[in-house]
Amino acid sequence: MISTKDVLYWLLGLLKAYTWQAVGALLALIVAASAWLLLGQGIKLTVDEGLNAGNIARLDAAIGWVIAFAVLGCLATYFRFYLMTWLGERVSADIRIQVYRHLLTLPPAFFADTRTGEVISRFTNDTSVIQTVVGMSLSMALRSVVGFVGALILMLFTSPLLTLCVLLAVPFILVPLKLIAPKVRHFSRQSQDRIADMGSQIDETLHEIMIVQAFNAVSAEQQKFSEKVMAALQAASHRIHYRSMLIGVIMLVSMLSVIGIGWLGIRQVMSDDITAGQLSAFLFYAVLAGSSIATISEVLGEIQRGVGASERLLELLATKPDNNGGTKHIAVFTAPPGIRFDDVTFNYAQSSSLFERFNLQIQPGECVALVGPSGAGKSSLFQLLQHFYPIDDGKIWIGEHDISTLTLDSLRQQIALVPQEPVIFASTVMDNIRYGRPGATQAEVIDAAQQAFADDFIQELSAGYHTELGERGVKLSGGQRQRIAIARAILADRPILLLDEATSALDAVSEHKVQIALKHLMRGRTTLIIAHRLATVQMCDRIVVMEHGQVRATGKHAELIKIDTLYQEYAELQLLP
Repeated sequence: MISTKDVLYWLLGLLKAYTWQAVGALLALIVAASAWLLLGQGIKLTVDEGLNAGNIARLDAAIGWVIAFAVLGCLATYFRFYLMTWLGERVSADIRIQVYRHLLTLPPAFFADTRTGEVISRFTNDTSVIQTVVGMSLSMALRSVVGFVGALILMLFTSPLLTLCVLLAVPFILVPLKLIAPKVRHFSRQSQDRIADMGSQIDETLHEIMIVQAFNAVSAEQQKFSEKVMAALQAASHRIHYRSMLIGVIMLVSMLSVIGIGWLGIRQVMSDDITAGQLSAFLFYAVLAGSSIATISEVLGEIQRGVGASERLLELLATKPDNNGGTKHIAVFTAPPGIRFDDVTFNYAQSSSLFERFNLQIQPGECVALVGPSGAGKSSLFQLLQHFYPIDDGKIWIGEHDISTLTLDSLRQQIALVPQEPVIFASTVMDNIRYGRPGATQAEVIDAAQQAFADDFIQELSAGYHTELGERGVKLSGGQRQRIAIARAILADRPILLLDEATSALDAVSEHKVQIALKHLMRGRTTLIIAHRLATVQMCDRIVVMEHGQVRATGKHAELIKIDTLYQEYAELQLLP
């Protein structure tokens, strides 16, 4: 459970990098608060030595001091506001960078269990709340605390009796703070969670808008979203209720205190116990102290909301990847390595074992096709080889290296992947192909595209290789997206290839061309292919038939079609030209 102390230490750690700015803001805050406090002494001089004494020179001098204190307070307020707002923006930026870097290290299992909208909500909304708290609310709270303490000290020097009356009102302010503030924090967190629910649905429905509209699910999604909006509104209503109650109670106590002190002070002036100037100064400090408490009560709700947002972000940062790599770093293999699965046992969370003592060996430079029904474990082998999930038992070897001992960077630097559903980023064609090797030259990118038979359609795009492809490559056909993904793998030039049926979305002509390109690409590389088409399995050195997480049979197409009934059935239904 994350405590307020944890949140405070985290935020102080972030602010530590900007110590000078924080010190400058604190000094400006103290100077501004002192200027406003000294303003009360200027009022006292104006009344006692100017107004009551009828001395014009004293009056002018006192007014001069009042103006000087006001100008000083305004200048200091400028620096306080600027520095604190800058710190809020800077800390928010650092949090976003920290959270994003951490998110990119988390395994696919985390994102399978956590909704994308929830993550985005924490990443954007929660950091914005913290930005407001650090840049505005915290500044106002600190200013009010300094103002209240300073006003209390000066009130004590002005009239100890009246100050005692003020102190008697303090418990009536602390009680609602103690009782109501935790409620504000609780419902602030709940409100942020409900906003995250809305973000999740927006993210999901907009990404799958064609399915939503194709199945006439618009009304159902609208209804679901309306329910989530109302749930968020209800949580916000509770937060607003308790925050408003907190503000109202504290303001009531403060106003009653000022009125009572004013009444008692006038009686003291009438009995000559204090002067009119002292009373004026005291009332000024009393109003300043009361407004400081009122400000604290107002921003306390925002600070509690910021604590809730910080808790959500710290929970995200506390999530540790369960597939931490080893410490051994190896260079990219200059020759294709072998791959070996030794007695591998693995299951996804809350499911029965997918692999139970699974064994498979791929020779260096060999091309192996994996075939079998859905759920046989073909795609899971790809994921385990890239260490997206830790295995329960056994070992996976690349060359002479146990992959669990390798750093994730050096392991994945050996592997180029072309998934069945190609991933296209919302960037240019050039950037998408260059994704696997950011330092590649433009000529190398074009050469890779030509090998993948993508150059022709790329040249026909509005800006050629510099065309923006839109989110998820919406401007390309399925076959074009797949050829971009193949070009990316060609350019990456890695010793191990993982091809998840890289030609499945191509027409016959394009498939023939890409098959030629893939044959050239696979030379001198160890290749694993998840195959669904006859042309693909026939280009491989060996075919492995998988069923229920085990190797059922292995051999060439001509051999397997004779000896394995599952392969015969699969060939008839799936392995079609």
